[in-house]
Amino acid sequence: MSPRVLITDDVHPVLIDGLKTDGYLVDYLPDITLDQVIQQIEPYAGIVINTKTKAFSPLLYAAANLRFIARLGSGLDIIDLPLAAAKGVKVFSAPEGNRNAVAEHTLGMLLALFNHLPAADREVRALQWNREANRGRELMGLTIGIIGCGNTGSSLVKKLGCLGVNVLIYDKYRQFIAEGYAWARSCSLEELKASADVISLHVPLTSETQGLVNSSFLTQCKHGVVVINTSRGAVVETRALVEALRSGSVGGACLDVFENEHPSTFSSEEVSLHKQLYSMPQVVLSPHVAGWTVESKRRIAEVLLEKIRRNVGIQTYNIPQI
Repeated sequence: MSPRVLITDDVHPVLIDGLKTDGYLVDYLPDITLDQVIQQIEPYAGIVINTKTKAFSPLLYAAANLRFIARLGSGLDIIDLPLAAAKGVKVFSAPEGNRNAVAEHTLGMLLALFNHLPAADREVRALQWNREANRGRELMGLTIGIIGCGNTGSSLVKKLGCLGVNVLIYDKYRQFIAEGYAWARSCSLEELKASADVISLHVPLTSETQGLVNSSFLTQCKHGVVVINTSRGAVVETRALVEALRSGSVGGACLDVFENEHPSTFSSEEVSLHKQLYSMPQVVLSPHVAGWTVESKRRIAEVLLEKIRRNVGIQTYNIPQI
């Protein structure tokens, strides 16, 4: 019997068709719930997941025949990696698939903020012609700090090269190769915080990065710094950021991700906090879509298919029939 793969979220057909071509039996159930996945996972050799399907212990212990998990995107915080490794389950992600999309979105949010585009658009639609109030700022000559220089961070570094900015890079685990990038150099986190006019976050969510941008972090930054987060919401403490925006110590923020991305579950405290955030004109917001483009949808599927083909041999399976 051919091994089965369960796909639990919307995916480009190139992944479905490719797996079928390789001999897998594919069950494409993009509307399946986590509880349903846990109930049905036992016979599957592979599972393709996105953020709604958390591969933690309830799922992994129920997955007696699981050999691989393919993550549609980059963040691995939705997978219990130590447990997966202990059970011999291979884990694949596809940061190469959406790194360009995230970098473009990051730059787009920053340009929108600096040129007052959200407000200007609303005003023109309302027949208001406020030119001076919407006078913008230019990036040229500014210092952009990038924390995390993996797939998305390095993609942003490349895009900033033609804008006349200076780029400072801090990555605790990855050495940035500056050859060919005269506008960029590595530095300490302390130097980055003290010198950067803009700080853009491109780190995974780990025990080290959760709450990284807190009150202490922000007080060490250059006055008026702009904070961009297109990584994971919990990297930035919302309350600390709102307080810094209100005081002016942080001059602006671009946020694609949030500590709580389910507004229907907001506590009364969160409702108050987000009401303040949403009312601030120096903030540009989007609903966790930085890596969510037409092109990245296909590219993610292609990357995962290639990784599965390269690292998983279909002939190694001995899966019971279902």
